[in-house]
Amino acid sequence: MTDTLLQQAGEGELRAQGLAAARDLCAFLDHAPSPYHAAEEVARRLSAHGFSALSEHDAWQLAPGDRRYFLRAGTIVAFVVGDEHPALAGFRLIGAHTDSPNLRVKPNADLARSGYQELGVEVYGGVLLSTWLDRDLSIAGRVFCQRKGERPAARFVDLGRAVARVPNLAIHLNRTVNKEGLVLNEQKHLVPVVGLGAAPDVRALVARELDERPDAILGYDLSLYDTAKAAIAGLSQEFVLSARLDNLASCHAATSALAAEAGRFASTRMIVLYDHEECGSRSAAGAAGTVLKDTIARILEAYPRSEPQGLQRALARSFLVSADMSHALHPNYADQHEPQHQPMLNKGLVIKSNVNQSYATDGGTAAVFEEICRDVGYPAQRFVVRTDLPCGSTIGPITAAALGIPTVDVGAPMLSMHSCREMCGTLDVHWAVETYRRFLRG
Repeated sequence: MTDTLLQQAGEGELRAQGLAAARDLCAFLDHAPSPYHAAEEVARRLSAHGFSALSEHDAWQLAPGDRRYFLRAGTIVAFVVGDEHPALAGFRLIGAHTDSPNLRVKPNADLARSGYQELGVEVYGGVLLSTWLDRDLSIAGRVFCQRKGERPAARFVDLGRAVARVPNLAIHLNRTVNKEGLVLNEQKHLVPVVGLGAAPDVRALVARELDERPDAILGYDLSLYDTAKAAIAGLSQEFVLSARLDNLASCHAATSALAAEAGRFASTRMIVLYDHEECGSRSAAGAAGTVLKDTIARILEAYPRSEPQGLQRALARSFLVSADMSHALHPNYADQHEPQHQPMLNKGLVIKSNVNQSYATDGGTAAVFEEICRDVGYPAQRFVVRTDLPCGSTIGPITAAALGIPTVDVGAPMLSMHSCREMCGTLDVHWAVETYRRFLRG
């Protein structure tokens, strides 16, 4: 076979691997309309690969090779205990987040205005507001129910059908919108319409879905989401189109990598997928909380033998990959990108840098990750925001500052970040899984 044919055969196999990984990502996304569902889907996938659940309420007993996970609301932590004590072999960590910008249902959400039933919502995170107009929206999240003689318990709910819509204003009533732009007031203009007549009863709606009495619903954490399914698109199936790619694509890749590399290794391998990154991580389940430090300390305490100064030694030997999606070059707005740092779709993962520490990458951690990418078969791309624009942030600097772990911020490139529907490359899904596998393997 000629070199050209060999190259074509290799490219064909790579495209097939990318499509297979992308289709699995689409299935993951469709099962994860809220952070709680996302964490539960991760748990389901890990359970299928021999991981078993822990409770934070119980004392842990661990042995080398154990595959365990636990849930804290919309956060999930999973790990494989290493054959060596972490003080000697450290932790290999991948961090990501399960939440995405969206519209959240207010506690007293029932509204009746101008003959319509509406639903009061709050903006969660840095939402690209206009993209939520004219979408077929449903409701998902968790509900706290109380049955007679029992304490309130959390149950997940997903209505699974279009029940709401935020209608746009017709151009006939807003003639200048295409020239002057659409300006939305979150309180006035983002209120979803759910029916006609009297105000709806949100508790009754979810109670009916759960076969509960409305007065049994004591509290809820509910989100609106676009009912359109994740899709493969492009003339050559180059793209994944979906809601919540930021950052469920990274959660999917981290989960797939840990499941695939669940064998015995010296180091303890862990993924920590946080809730609440999009609003600053300041919560009991967020990266600014104690969940990771608590987990590391408990693994050290539950390990069959102890080591002096174990925590500090373990952290010094550890490494964190902060996995969050990155900005790809936008063909219609190329001037918004730094000229020497323009990541492309389907060219592999991006190392993100910022000298003011919005990203935790430094020269040393970038070098480590660059070597991993080259081992997998591609050179890492680089992203730096334009000097005259502010930079986003991730869990990377939060974790690095709290625990002193060397950290690199990376992610797959994407378009339409923080839109109701986002876009990434099919091949990059494969590159992400394989790169994180190589990192965990050590």
